This record gives sequence, C-alpha cells and structure tokens, in this order.
Amino acid sequence: MTDVRENCRRVFDRISSAAARTRRDPASIRLIAVTKTVSTDRIRVAVESGITELGENRLQDAVDKRNALRDFTVVWHFIGHLQTNKARKVTENFDWIHSVDRIDLAQKLNQYAVPKYPILVEVELGNEETKSGVSEDNLHPLVEALRKCANLDIRGFMAIPPYFDDAEKTRPFFARLRAISERFGLPELSMGMSHDFEVAIEEGATMIRVGTALFGERV
Repeated sequence: MTDVRENCRRVFDRISSAAARTRRDPASIRLIAVTKTVSTDRIRVAVESGITELGENRLQDAVDKRNALRDFTVVWHFIGHLQTNKARKVTENFDWIHSVDRIDLAQKLNQYAVPKYPILVEVELGNEETKSGVSEDNLHPLVEALRKCANLDIRGFMAIPPYFDDAEKTRPFFARLRAISERFGLPELSMGMSHDFEVAIEEGATMIRVGTALFGERV
C-alpha cells in the first residue's frame, strides 16, 4: 500500500531542494495533487498531510470527490481536455482551468464564468497528435481573444512535453514555455509532473502537477 503521507513529505522536500538550486522560494511553487483514479480516502490523507490544491481530468469524478471532501478547503484545478458542452459545469466546480486551447472554448467559458475566472492556455510543444493544446503559431490570436473575454483572467500557460526516461531532456520544452510566458507578460507556468517536476521548477514552474509521486502508480 502506498504511503501517501510519506510521499507527500518527500515531494515537499524535493520541491524545496529544486527551488534552492535556483534561489527560489519554495512557497512560490504550487503543488497540485493529480487525483485521477485516486480514491477519496487516499486524497483525504494527502490533504491532511499538507496538500491544498487538487487537479482532475474528469468532470464527474471531480464532482463526486469534491462532495466527499467538502469538509476540507482545497483549490480545484481542471487539467484535462475540455469540451465546450462541459464549460458551464466545469466553471461551477473548479477554481482554475489549465487547458484552454481554442477560441470557441474561450467564448463559451466566458458565458458562464464569474468575473476574473483564472485560466491557463495549454500549449502543445511536442507536435504530438495525441495531445491537446494550441500550437505556437496559433497562440497569439487565442491570447488576444482571451484578453477580450471580460469574465476570464488569463494568468499564464500550461504544457505537457513529450515523455523521456531522462527528465533532463524535458528542459528545452520547459524553457520554451517560460519564454512564451515572458513574451506575453503572463506569470503562471503550469509544467512538470512526477518524473520531471524538479527540472520544471529549475526552469520557472509556478505550478507542478504531481500524481504518481504522491499516490503511487495508477491502477
């Protein structure tokens, strides 16, 4: 059985070490625990161990878990691919959306969101057909459209780079996303997962999305 409490301690330590290498404040890095397929009992242990932000890919799973964990105060992040017909329910059940990648979705979210609802633009950096995200070539029109959406507050960018056994190979992708954020003047960078979040922190991540390192392999 995975020791969630001990895993949380280890991940917090790894965040602190990675931040120290680039003279960053560990408190500036938000740890989002990815709860896909994770039982509410194990999520409860993580929250009791200091986790304050949770990320889900699936709307209904998040609704069920949110109801089961309503005695805790946590921030919920939607991190999966989002269909326009789920826009209203996602804005009702999540505090952040990390995966806005097209103008029609932005406009639909703007209809339902409360003013200044925080969102991130998902950028596809690896030319992988299986992954969502806007290409760099189409990024500028999307950002400009989002800036015209009165109820949306575009905070930054998210990316899922190609997987490499050697986490160091993800560094150029993280550096590219950081350069994009600097170009648009947006501070938030959601990048880095269980196997590469330390490299992401070194390259400027402000949010990391960690599942396996906290909860063990998915079953």
